[in-house]
Amino acid sequence: MKKIFPIVAAGLAVVAMGFSAQVNAADSEKLALVVSTLNNPFFVSMKEGAEQKAMELGYELVVLSSDNDPAKELANIEDLVTKKVSAILINPADSDAVGNAIKIANRADIPVFTLDRGASRGEVIAHIASDNVAGGKMAGDYIAEKLGQGAKLIQLEGIAGTSAAKDRGKGFMQAVQANGFELLATQPADFDRAKGLNVMENLLTANPDVQAVFAQNDEMALGALRAIQAANKDVLIVGFDGTDEGIAAVNAGDMGATVGQQPALIGSLGVETAVAVLLGKSVEAYIPVSLKVIY
Repeated sequence: MKKIFPIVAAGLAVVAMGFSAQVNAADSEKLALVVSTLNNPFFVSMKEGAEQKAMELGYELVVLSSDNDPAKELANIEDLVTKKVSAILINPADSDAVGNAIKIANRADIPVFTLDRGASRGEVIAHIASDNVAGGKMAGDYIAEKLGQGAKLIQLEGIAGTSAAKDRGKGFMQAVQANGFELLATQPADFDRAKGLNVMENLLTANPDVQAVFAQNDEMALGALRAIQAANKDVLIVGFDGTDEGIAAVNAGDMGATVGQQPALIGSLGVETAVAVLLGKSVEAYIPVSLKVIY
């Protein structure tokens, strides 16, 4: 790997929140984290960051996975409301569907915080996430730097309905327009490695002259990589998330770059923000975490 830029959290207000890591919560107070899935290393890192921070601050953290199923997500929230947790951190399976779950927590007066993916409905105290629009544009601009104006591209999209997929796609399309790219195809592969492989195989057959692929997460990028290697083609691949495997593929020269996030920090900041609110502190409605292109 040529360079890994240091990644710094932007807009973090630990000091402004006015509390230290020495908080000891009452035994009865529990925080909850509901993640979209634990079958993705990105969200495993987010969970681990949240667990570490909760331990530091003296809070118990209940972690539930929704397995990318909005119905299970709703059931998870109903269960947590019944258990009377003090605050809920949620990484939505679907940014629209999660509104019903959030409203259940709202009616129970349990503060809700979204991580990585936002919610289009319901009352959320704060959203902790990377600037996905900026990240999508960064990916496109990196391709322009390597291939120049007018390059022929394919985009692999994430799960339809998630704010991450919408925002990364929006930012990437800004780069497409700014750099005069020819977008040969854009198709969902649901943030999944196996689907990334299958979709990429089909798209390579239909678009043999593709020069670059932007995958909206590293899992899809790694699936696309397998398809491209099997087809013995030379295609620039740019992923998103900066997972260990994604960075390893960049190191090996198999992927061109990945837009690096800090999932553990997102989880950690989520817990810090929730604790700050429980302690009566004011927090920003949006707490961004910076991104860097790792290449």
